[in-house]
Amino acid sequence: MRKKDALITYSKIAFLCILGSFGTTYFTCQSCHSDAGKYLWVTFFSSALWISLWVGNELLTIFISSKISWVEFPLKRFVIGIASTVLYTVSVVIIIVLIWERVMHFRFGSYLEMIFISLTITFFISLFLHGKEFLVRWKAAAVDAEASKRESMMAQYESLKSQVNPHFLFNSLNALTNLVYEDQDKAAKFIKQLSEVYRYVLDTRNREVVGLEEELQFLKAYLFLQQIRFGDKLQIKIELNGVESPIAPLAFQMLIENAIKHNVISQEDPLTIRLYSTQNYLVVENNLQKKSVLREDSPGIGLDNIRKRYAFLSDQPIEVNQTEKLFSVRLPILKTALA
Repeated sequence: MRKKDALITYSKIAFLCILGSFGTTYFTCQSCHSDAGKYLWVTFFSSALWISLWVGNELLTIFISSKISWVEFPLKRFVIGIASTVLYTVSVVIIIVLIWERVMHFRFGSYLEMIFISLTITFFISLFLHGKEFLVRWKAAAVDAEASKRESMMAQYESLKSQVNPHFLFNSLNALTNLVYEDQDKAAKFIKQLSEVYRYVLDTRNREVVGLEEELQFLKAYLFLQQIRFGDKLQIKIELNGVESPIAPLAFQMLIENAIKHNVISQEDPLTIRLYSTQNYLVVENNLQKKSVLREDSPGIGLDNIRKRYAFLSDQPIEVNQTEKLFSVRLPILKTALA
């Protein structure tokens, strides 16, 4: 809340409290009817008390909600909210009564009775305040969740649109041109595998996750195209037998594409990419032999895309590790049910 808005809001609260105090003084203090000075002092006391309780409890509610989430810890937030309200209310009543008695030399009746009445009225005020704060936080959480989902879907769309990118298509068509003259049977198989790659892209464009087996079947078609291009200079080891996990579509392809894009691949320095699982992660690992100059897209785009998608799919972030000899990306094994 902006300062100007807060000032207007609390001014309205103060006005309502003062107005209400004039009314309650009339009905609760019969002796005040004939003594204007006493009427004003009692009204002033009531106003100070209710303004302190209302504004103080509202600020307390906002502060507690900023420290303890209604959405994540509803029971803890409720218990601490009630306890804080009771403690604050009792403290304020005692402090204001003592000030009035000692400074104004004004005598009140039973402290317990006043505290009980204050707590009863404060209970209803706090019920409203805590309920309002709960609804505000719940709505904010719902909006954040929707925004995260929208961002994830946008990231997924971008990956499907650009990660199987024009460079890949260009290189594939170049390889196909050579195959048509060298080996027509292999060229026909190449075309079939290329169509499988793009059919998978279309089939998964609206899906958040796919089965691991489905992703690996697509990967075989994709790797067939790459190995036609690179031959035994590109070595792929898939060690995922028996592993069951959903996975973000094209996640493996994007990581393998990055490895191919950013590393030297030659007969003397073959690139070895290994896919395996460890603990709660699926791992894509390659030997590190960086190119001195990258002629394609900026590095990190694929990783950033995957990070955003997995931030929506899992509480565990992806892990990127690099040593002098190895580069690896660990994708958390997902518990998300397949659609």
